[in-house]
Amino acid sequence: MIKIIKNSIPIIILSLSACSAANSQNLATDNSNTKTAEAIFAGGCFWCVEADFEKLPGVVEAISGYAGGHVDNPSYQQVSRGGTGHYEVAKIIYDPAKVSYAELVEYYWTHVDPTDDGGQFCDRGDSYKTAIFANEAQIEIAKASKIALENSGRLKDPVVTPILTSVPFYKAEKYHQDYYKKSPVRYKLYRTGCHRDARIKQVWGKK
Repeated sequence: MIKIIKNSIPIIILSLSACSAANSQNLATDNSNTKTAEAIFAGGCFWCVEADFEKLPGVVEAISGYAGGHVDNPSYQQVSRGGTGHYEVAKIIYDPAKVSYAELVEYYWTHVDPTDDGGQFCDRGDSYKTAIFANEAQIEIAKASKIALENSGRLKDPVVTPILTSVPFYKAEKYHQDYYKKSPVRYKLYRTGCHRDARIKQVWGKK
């Protein structure tokens, strides 16, 4: 089997400067009266989190980025090297009339391994750990969902995903955005080689 670890992809693929984005909050789209809201999830490789959430009806867009650290406007190289405290995350922009925040959280659980405290799948290290970043309106929903999951008996091991207070979100370099669309072959090789879907199936069983 061809195995591609994300950090082994040639640096030219990952070398564009990062730019900042707003904190998680509700906003209106520019071209319509439809209200949208935002949620931030860390689930290992942000390419994969972005790809998974953009398949969910009601999600307008998913944006790869960084959150939770102490360095402003971090680059991919800084975050992946370690020491900044950031997680790789995806900011989910969604239509609350079509999908609720509670439904986003439920969807999130089944697309990660929330029992792994060392990273996700083949990507190891703090920046690849799972976390939910929730604002004041979201935090009790996320906590309740985690408690319900812990009490459900669905998982063999404890849930280690923390529920954290919302922090500044920094948009990742342009090349990372919609990577699964721009480079579908490389993305598929990476995802398969990282055994992401195989491990999710092992943790959650057949959906």
